[in-house]
Amino acid sequence: MRRLFFPVLMGATGCAVLLWLGTWQLQRLDWKLDLLAMMDARIAQDPVPLPDNPDYDTQNYLSVRMTGTAVGPEHRVFTSGTAMGIGYRIITAFETTDGRRVLLDHGLLPEDRKAEPPLPQVDVVNEVTGNLIWPDDKTSSTPDPDLASNLWYARDVAAMAEVLQTEETMVVLRTASHPDPRLTPLPVDTRGIKNDHREYAITWFLLALVWAVMTLYLIYRIRRDEN
Repeated sequence: MRRLFFPVLMGATGCAVLLWLGTWQLQRLDWKLDLLAMMDARIAQDPVPLPDNPDYDTQNYLSVRMTGTAVGPEHRVFTSGTAMGIGYRIITAFETTDGRRVLLDHGLLPEDRKAEPPLPQVDVVNEVTGNLIWPDDKTSSTPDPDLASNLWYARDVAAMAEVLQTEETMVVLRTASHPDPRLTPLPVDTRGIKNDHREYAITWFLLALVWAVMTLYLIYRIRRDEN
């Protein structure tokens, strides 16, 4: 009986840990589905005027509208993995008719059109709809921007707002009354958000099953040898 103690202990402990991990992934799946449902609801609602003081917790992905003009130089954020291929997100300051300056993500400039000059912006009043977003593109390994050429590698709202002298508010364009023909809008949606918690849960539960079968087989071998 003593020879069975350690295998039983390891078997029970291993199964318990693996089952806990699978259950945790199911809880994460519920959390992710709730998050995606919230995002979809905010994205799909009718646009509202740009809030005075946008709040991350309650207004991230909020559908908004504003009227104004893109001002200043274009800043390009190198982007890959989009449905439209590799290119650059074009971000400028956007000055609204009521005097605010915010960041506007206009969409994707394809890699093969990067040499084309930006369109003149003189007196072009644009009616824009889009979504508020606080992107988390920047990581510890993200290179610093090359400000001499206005090239960025992440949408760093705080840093961009400082350089472009805007509020720390970014709107990702969905529609515009005067769209830039060079660009393809990349509106906010949930299709690109990874949600593989179900697959992870299945993996952990299958591993728990394998662990249990291996433990039972080991116990069988020990008891057979004893007899």
